[in-house]
Amino acid sequence: MEFFDKLKSGLSKTRANFTDRMEDLVGVSVDLDEDFMDEMEMILVAGDVGVKTTEKIMAALRKAAYMREIKKPQEALPFIKKYIAGLLTSQGPQNEFFRKSSVVLVVGVNGVGKTTTIGKLANYYRLMGYKVMIAAADTFRAAATEQLKIWGERAQVEVIAHGEGADPAAVVYDGLKATIARKAKVLFVDTAGRLHNKANLMQELDKIHRVIQREVPDGPQETLLVLDATTGQNAISQAKIFLETAKVTGVVLTKLDGTAKGGVVIAIKEELGLNVKWIGVGEGMMDFRPFDPTQFVEALFAKD
Repeated sequence: MEFFDKLKSGLSKTRANFTDRMEDLVGVSVDLDEDFMDEMEMILVAGDVGVKTTEKIMAALRKAAYMREIKKPQEALPFIKKYIAGLLTSQGPQNEFFRKSSVVLVVGVNGVGKTTTIGKLANYYRLMGYKVMIAAADTFRAAATEQLKIWGERAQVEVIAHGEGADPAAVVYDGLKATIARKAKVLFVDTAGRLHNKANLMQELDKIHRVIQREVPDGPQETLLVLDATTGQNAISQAKIFLETAKVTGVVLTKLDGTAKGGVVIAIKEELGLNVKWIGVGEGMMDFRPFDPTQFVEALFAKD
């Protein structure tokens, strides 16, 4: 419940921009007419749900009204809540590692909280009883390795690192060798976050992939894309570039506590075909959890 309360509190700006506006619309509306539908559509778009997802929700809402499944504006909100929960629900286990040594590649542009995310992921799995290691393969950005070492100390996890400007693939290779030798369960790999040259980024990630697959043939087991929730639809644009350059398996959404654009969670699933697997709702080590769609929707539609 403590994390739910933090999530609920963190989504307060999103609620003010999203569900509170829906409630205001419902409060002043008499019928499920076209004016009501147009206003609801504008609220969804403004909430960074995305055009494609908004169209899908509105088509379902209009159909429900036409079929008389809902008969008045007050019934629209529970319908939308249930529909969004259905959109976000994913099948199958997530975030579990069963093999001897699993590799998790972490990608994303600079400034989204990638280093922080790796530290929190490492801490989470250490507390779950896994032996964890980190490879500091973002050798391009000044101080990236030093920041990761600090987070490694906080998480009580060993960080394998070379100097600034070193070959990222060489760092990954040493990280893999150390992971296997120490019988660690999970290796988290930080990567460079620059996007100014997509070809270079693709080349670098391809090289890292080849190194991983020589040591762990079915690796990486996960490629997590870190996105900053405060950037809203810009996060979707970033994600599309990484989808072209990396085999992304899921999203980590950071800074959900500081944004009015939390509706982007829904857009990520629908517009990119990716599940949000982790969310961050604060600076603390424990303000980070696997994403629970039901919990998120409850917090999004909760009363203050």
